Parts: sequence; C-alpha cells; structure tokens
Amino acid sequence: MTQKMPGLQIAIGPRVRKSPYFDATLRWGAKAFTIYNHMYMPTVYTDPVSEYWSLVKDVTLWDVASERQVEIGGPDALEFVQRLTPRDMSKCRVGQCQYMVLTAEDGGIINDAVLLRLAEDRFWISPGDGDVLLWAGGVAVNSGLQVSVFEPDVSPLQLQGPKAPEVASALFGDWVWDLRYYWLRETTLDGIPLVLARTGWSGELGFELYLQDRHRGDELWERVMAAGKAFDIAPIAPSTIRSVEGGLLSYVSDIRRSDNPYVLGMERLVDLDKAVDFIGKEALRKIRDEGAARRLVGVEMEGELKGGSNDRFWKVYSNDRPVGHVTRLVRSPRLEKNIGFASVPAELSDIGTALTVETNDGRRPLTVCEFPWFPRLTEFAQPE
Repeated sequence: MTQKMPGLQIAIGPRVRKSPYFDATLRWGAKAFTIYNHMYMPTVYTDPVSEYWSLVKDVTLWDVASERQVEIGGPDALEFVQRLTPRDMSKCRVGQCQYMVLTAEDGGIINDAVLLRLAEDRFWISPGDGDVLLWAGGVAVNSGLQVSVFEPDVSPLQLQGPKAPEVASALFGDWVWDLRYYWLRETTLDGIPLVLARTGWSGELGFELYLQDRHRGDELWERVMAAGKAFDIAPIAPSTIRSVEGGLLSYVSDIRRSDNPYVLGMERLVDLDKAVDFIGKEALRKIRDEGAARRLVGVEMEGELKGGSNDRFWKVYSNDRPVGHVTRLVRSPRLEKNIGFASVPAELSDIGTALTVETNDGRRPLTVCEFPWFPRLTEFAQPE
C-alpha cells in the first residue's frame, strides 16, 4: 500500500526495467510506482480503499509483469524442478499450476511461486520479489542435468474480481467458464499469443493473462479495458488490504529468507518422503521433528491505524519484552477493524494471546487470532 511521504519521489530511468504495460498504466492514471523484481510496478491509481472496493465488487486489471518468469526446459526439467522445492511436483499435470516454495540448504525460503506446467519438459516459475532466475541458474550449473534456465518473453496481467469471468468470456469465449482453478490454457487474442491461467493474488475470482510478445503489451491492455468497460473495470495495484483479508502472504514482508514452511503453516508444501533429494530436505526434516521456533500468526489491533498500513516492521512486545514484529497490518473496510500478520515465538502463537505493538503513534493492544478473515474465492458458476 502506498504511503504518503511529502517530498519523496521515485526516479524513472533506463536502469530499472519498464513493463510492456508501463505507458498504458500512465495513461490510465497510475500515480505511484515501486520497484519490484527490478521492474517498475504501479502502487496506486486512485486510492487503496477505492481500488479495494472495485476489486471486491466489480473487476480490476493489474500490471504484474514484474512477476518475471523463469523457464525450466529440457529432458531433465521435471527432476530439476523437483530439486528446487519440497513439494512433490510429479503430481502436477501438463496444463496445471501448483503453488510452491523454493528452499535453501537450511530449509529457509528463497521465494514462493506458482509453477505452470506447459509441457512434459517445459515449466514456468512465477515468483515473488527476488532473484529466482539467478538462484535457479546457479543450482543448474553443477546439477549434472540436461536443463535450460532462462527468462522467457512473458509478461503477466491479472484480471481479478467477481466480474472477471464475464470479462474473460467476452475476450476469449465461453470456454473460460470451464477452466478449473489453478489450470491454464494456451490461446490467442486477436493474434496476441497468451497463456490464460485461473490464478491470481487477490482472494477473488480471477485470471492471469501471460503475454508472450512484449511488443503487444499496450494493445493487450487496451483490449482488456475495452472488454471490461461494460462491467465497470478499473486499473488498480495489487491490493494489500484484500491479500491480508484472504491470508495471501507477501514475499519479503510476510515470508522472509530466515523463515521455513513450518514457521508459515505451509507444512502441506513439504513432502519429506518424495524420492528426489531436494535442497533443504534434511534441514526441514530436523525442523519438523524439533518444531519451529517461531510462527507467523494472524493479529488484530485496537486503536487507530494511521497512514493506511504499517510502513516498517513494527516491534511486538510481550510484558514489555520485544518478541517479534508485525509484517503487514491494514484496516479492513468490510470488517471495520485492523488486521494483519506478526512473527512471534511459537509459545506466543496460541489464539487469544495478548501482545502489544509499537506503532508510529505509540503502543496498541494486539491479539493473536485465526486467519484468513475472508476465504479465497475459487469456483464460479457458469451463467444459465
């Protein structure tokens, strides 16, 4: 979420990459940008609350080309992917997507990502903010496997919100209603090569449009906006509010290099019995047996939340003793209360545990609670 800091600006220059949609986002009112994965990404068009309501009531379009894809190809592509992650990806079928974490030798998380399987020997890793391309390339060097690792010409857009299926249907046809959650299909739109996937980071119904020709980015953006006009489409930035409500974690904020899947409640992504000796296997086995020292928990905070969200990792206290930090904290317009996540010792992670947090305006009571506050929406009914 964009913070108002008078006098501060972000410099736009050739050193940082621009997405294929950069000019379009300026035309459609982008007011601020961040640098995400070495690329400019819009952070606000109108204001975060207005954009939130567009997302949960209508349909929205996001420039997320900064989800720079990593392509894994070659005869040993599957075995290589299996080495990168503790999840058993042999179960991922062609045309399917799977959420995954990439782990280091100590079990810490290099990044989280969505894996797209386009062919038996061709995968895309769609990561959060971080140099996954360099990591995967380094692992490949001495792997002894026949595999290629490179960044393809792929630039995602997210089409998200309850009316997203109607817009997608207007663009591609009625077949989109049959596309299952976390599945994909290669297609074209007016000759523009795309992969359409039933994925997204909104907690709402949605799709990701993976453009495979960066020279047609402006054309694709305008085509989607034109199709969405009848459905009150709005360009927005990724919604911090809705992602927190839905329990969707953000790399670097909620997920850090020092975290492991057991800290984050992601045990389901760890298969210690899979045959492949993936990176971090023994470390994760030890963590499972001994228990994680810390936990990421849901929290609710009393009092006023100034500025819309926390602008840094706020310190968390137990009996005046610093014990952790808040990762992200937002004001939920639907719940009319402050919600977020905090990293705390495992012994302080029980629901109902009372803590305090140091905000920009003094200390506030903080209570550990269940999350997500709103479940992710995954299935839609085809219209009659």
